[in-house]
Amino acid sequence: MKPWALILGSSSGFGEAVGVFLAEKGMNIAGVHLDRRQTLPQVAAIVEKIESLKSQALFFNQNAADPETRKKVIAELKRETAGQPIKCVLHSLAFGSLKSFVDEKSSEMLTQKQMDMTLDVMAHSLVYWVQDLFSAGLLSSGSQIFAMTSAGGHRVWPTYGAVSAAKAALESHVRQLALELSPKQIAVNAIQAGVTDTPALRRIPGSDQMKDFARLKNPGKRLTETVDVAKAIWALCQNESHWLTGNVVRVDGGEDLIG
Repeated sequence: MKPWALILGSSSGFGEAVGVFLAEKGMNIAGVHLDRRQTLPQVAAIVEKIESLKSQALFFNQNAADPETRKKVIAELKRETAGQPIKCVLHSLAFGSLKSFVDEKSSEMLTQKQMDMTLDVMAHSLVYWVQDLFSAGLLSSGSQIFAMTSAGGHRVWPTYGAVSAAKAALESHVRQLALELSPKQIAVNAIQAGVTDTPALRRIPGSDQMKDFARLKNPGKRLTETVDVAKAIWALCQNESHWLTGNVVRVDGGEDLIG
C-alpha cells in the first residue's frame, strides 16, 4: 500500500511542487487548498499530474484554517487510507495580511483582526491539525511533519510584520510539537526556503527588489526553486530516525548565511 502525504496549501508554490514530487516517488497525495474559480484549472492540472503518476489525489477546496474543514478532511482521509498513518504532513499555508504596523493614515495600519487571522492561518493552524491527526490515529512512529518558514522569522521587511510574527510563532510551535511527539517517534521540523518566486512572494510589496537582492547574495547565484524544497522534504522523509527533529532546516543554498 502506498504511503500518504497530506499537504496544506497544495495548489501552488511549495505545496504544488512537493505534492507532485512525492507522487513521482510513489506517494498518494491529499491536498487542502482555497482557490477561486479562475485558479481551479491549475488545481485540476495538479490532480491530473498526480494521477498520471499512478498515485491517488484527494483534494479539498476548503479553508484549511477552519475547524469544520479540518474535521471533514481528516474523516475522509481516515476512510480513504483505511486508517493507515500518514507518512508526511506539510504545512504550507501562505495567507496573511501585508500591512504596516504604523502608518500616517490610520486606515492603512494593521488591525487586530488582521494580525489574529495571519497568525491563526500561518502558525496556529499547524498545532490544531497535528492535534486532530494524532487523535484520529493518522500520526504514528515514522510520521514526518514539516512546516514552511522563511528568513522572515528573524529578519524584517516593510509590510511583512504580521507574517514575520507568524513565522516566528510557527518555528516555536515546531519546537514544542517536536518535544511532545518525540516519545511517539514522530519528527517535526521547519523548512526555511530561500527567496523563491512563488505566487505568495509576488504578493509582497517590493518582491522584485527582494528577488534581486537574493540573487546577489546567494552563494549559488540564483533564487531557490520550489523543487529544491521538494527534494529536501523527500530526502528527510526517507530518514527513518525520529531523532532529527525540532530543527529549522535551511534549504536556501547558503543564502541566509550572508546578511
